[in-house]
Amino acid sequence: MNQEKQESLSPEVEKKRGKMLIFSAPSGSGKSTIINWLRQEHPELNLYFSISCTSRAPRGTEQDGVEYFFLSPEEFQKRIDNGEFLEYEEVYPGRFYGTLKAQVEKQLDEGQNVVFDVDVKGGCNIKAHYGDEALALFIQPPSIEELRRRLVNRGTETMEVIEDRLARAAYELTFAERFDCVIVNDDLATAEEETFQKVSEFLCP
Repeated sequence: MNQEKQESLSPEVEKKRGKMLIFSAPSGSGKSTIINWLRQEHPELNLYFSISCTSRAPRGTEQDGVEYFFLSPEEFQKRIDNGEFLEYEEVYPGRFYGTLKAQVEKQLDEGQNVVFDVDVKGGCNIKAHYGDEALALFIQPPSIEELRRRLVNRGTETMEVIEDRLARAAYELTFAERFDCVIVNDDLATAEEETFQKVSEFLCP
């Protein structure tokens, strides 16, 4: 009897495990805008950001375990050596950011659909680790020229920084074919709807 009860509950328990959405894109492609739109306009998708780790100190009202897990550079390096990260990046010496496998598993087991907003290499690493449990989406600008126009219109960076970003974008675009689907953000509303359709099909097949 107990065994039958356990067997009947198993599919339900398994069904509650969340899935993963990986978003990568060159800077200025509209990735963050699309992710925020999805989370605000479609709460039924049950989307939650993965809580990342960083070796920098908290800023303002940031709390450990809320915005980030704050680790010392030594602790971060120790966890790298132990293979605890799905992906990580050293943005400059001693300043690390990364995603712990254990944290992702915890969120998935709680039934959250976990969103990753990561660079292309991090996105490929997470996809390789989780396979069909994750949908990898690449948000692409219509062209490098359009990307240049967007970055210039922001008015927040020097031309030197913009040229560096464009060079990096050209490199990142070579990774697009390694993602499950490419969303070209030519018209934002269209790109948002297309992303919603892809995500919905994946989360609710």
